[in-house]
Amino acid sequence: MQHSVQKQQKHTLYRFNGGLHLPENKSQSLKLPLEKAVLPKRLIVPLQQHIGEGAEPLVKVGDQVLKGDMLAKPHGYVSAPVHAPSSGTVVAVDILPIAHPSGLPAPCVVIETDGQERWGNQLEPMADYQHADLSLLRERIRNAGVVGLGGAAFPSSVKLTPGLENPIDTLIINGAECEPYITCDDLLMQTQAEKILIGVGIIRRLVGAGRCLFGIEDNKPEAIRRLRQAVAEAGLEWASIIAIPTLYPSGGEKQLIKVLTGREVPSGSIPAKIGMICHNVSTAFAIAEAVVEGRPLISRYVTVTGNGVRQPKNLEVLIGTPVAELIAQAGGYTGQVAKLIVGGPMMGFTLNSDEVPVTKATNCLLAADSNEAPDPGVAIACIRCGRCASACPANLLPQQMYWYARAKDLEKVQEYNLFDCIECGCCSHVCPSHIPLVQYFRFAKTESWAQEKEQRAAERARQRHEAQLARKERLEAERKAKLRQKKEALKKPAVQKPDAAKLDAGTVDAADAGDPKKAAIAAALQRAAEKKARLAEQGVEPKNQADLSEPQKQAIERVDKRRANSDANSVTSEKQGG
Repeated sequence: MQHSVQKQQKHTLYRFNGGLHLPENKSQSLKLPLEKAVLPKRLIVPLQQHIGEGAEPLVKVGDQVLKGDMLAKPHGYVSAPVHAPSSGTVVAVDILPIAHPSGLPAPCVVIETDGQERWGNQLEPMADYQHADLSLLRERIRNAGVVGLGGAAFPSSVKLTPGLENPIDTLIINGAECEPYITCDDLLMQTQAEKILIGVGIIRRLVGAGRCLFGIEDNKPEAIRRLRQAVAEAGLEWASIIAIPTLYPSGGEKQLIKVLTGREVPSGSIPAKIGMICHNVSTAFAIAEAVVEGRPLISRYVTVTGNGVRQPKNLEVLIGTPVAELIAQAGGYTGQVAKLIVGGPMMGFTLNSDEVPVTKATNCLLAADSNEAPDPGVAIACIRCGRCASACPANLLPQQMYWYARAKDLEKVQEYNLFDCIECGCCSHVCPSHIPLVQYFRFAKTESWAQEKEQRAAERARQRHEAQLARKERLEAERKAKLRQKKEALKKPAVQKPDAAKLDAGTVDAADAGDPKKAAIAAALQRAAEKKARLAEQGVEPKNQADLSEPQKQAIERVDKRRANSDANSVTSEKQGG
């Protein structure tokens, strides 16, 4: 183990641009041991707790559900299912308030718990996961509803399917937890080191990485010690536990990669393009539970802290638990609450109510007083000091981005790499003019996405319109072609072909077949021959016609007259038509 520790100390570290040294405020929530949150009377489970398409509900009001039952199935490739955190009865499937930066409500399933915590048809544990088929592992992780628990909540099964054109050589495990106040990952690493390593091993096998680098800020000495001990005991030569300097935002994906490897992810690209992939320690833990134990993602560690609660602590919380329940378990409010924030003070967002539920992306509830969340004051004009650019960890120019975002010049602000902004808040924090720069950048991103969506919709409408016009033109051309053929057919003289049998009998020459008069004569001769044949069949020879009865003779004469009149009329019509 000593050799392993010495190996970590030799690892070369690098530095990203900017960053801030912030007051930590982590010790408050680490004074008490981890607790399991009390089972609430009602669980409010949002159907979209991840990036991508929301899940489609599988239950209705009145259904009985068991713990681990799938409440909603994934819709599309970038999606994730949602499971019942406990057993009970579905009492509502409705649009309800949730914890989201937009403040907008969303579809939710409400379960009235029965207090029995009965498990349903959960996934079977996978004992031989180390030799299981990779597609089976990914499907298991997808069915368990595992998403990135570092904050982005991107479906893990998608991220664990790297393209063949970009082989992964390095797996980065993010244990930095750089936000002030948040300690849930720290406590998870201290208490679940072995299971985290199992999850990391599964991830490493799925992405095909040769080595794995853990990045943990050096203000978490106990977590670093426990993981190094677990790595040494398991004999994992491919894993390195590396302590990195405490600097916000070291937990940013691109920033952590730069610190650990010195490599930079190109603008507008992703780490996989340079052969790297990054996962959070909480995600690795959830993957281990899904694969090894067959447990879907129905709970997570959450830090409840701030001067606004009496007993800051970390809780293991069921997804869907109302925030008010956790505040109550942390001793309740102190009466000094200025803001209730989901996440940390730098990248979190304010809640308007504590009746919203915990989601898969909720890692911290910060009940901040006026000192922890001071009023920034009224924004004044930019003085062009350049502090925002010096602090930006993404090497952007926030001042120029601010001008164009304020002017709603979306095309121009995108030229300054708007979408490379990680919204860490460093620029807003150091701005002496109190300009809420991050708010402007979020607005510009939202507007750009909306504009792009409109352009895609307009392009689809244009393509449909062009296809409709082309179809109409094709049908019109076909109609005109048919009409033209019909007219040409009418212009041609009608030619009555002679009877084939008569031609075979030699009654009329083929050369005279086109003459209407001769054709009529030939037809009359043919009928006479047919009449003789009928009489012959009846045993009546022409020489014996005198032996016919009078009615038979009259009937034959009437038929002959009608046929003669018909032939005369046909000849007359042919002459007039000619």
